[in-house]
Amino acid sequence: MEIIIVLFWLVAMSIGLLATIFWIWMIIDCAKNEPDDGNDKIVWILVVVLAGVIGAAVYYFVRRPERMKKFGK
Repeated sequence: MEIIIVLFWLVAMSIGLLATIFWIWMIIDCAKNEPDDGNDKIVWILVVVLAGVIGAAVYYFVRRPERMKKFGK
């Protein structure tokens, strides 16, 4: 029984670490690559920072592909 608990915590900690790395990656990506015109950069950084991993996922799947298609970076 203890092995199951240890395995569960190991998996949970790994998922948490990967989520944190993804969140930080999206903050850096947004800060470096979002165009400076208007308030889009500030708004997206706030969305990612305040909404955490969910905000990072929204940025990754919604804004990032659009930005890459429009601006090429």
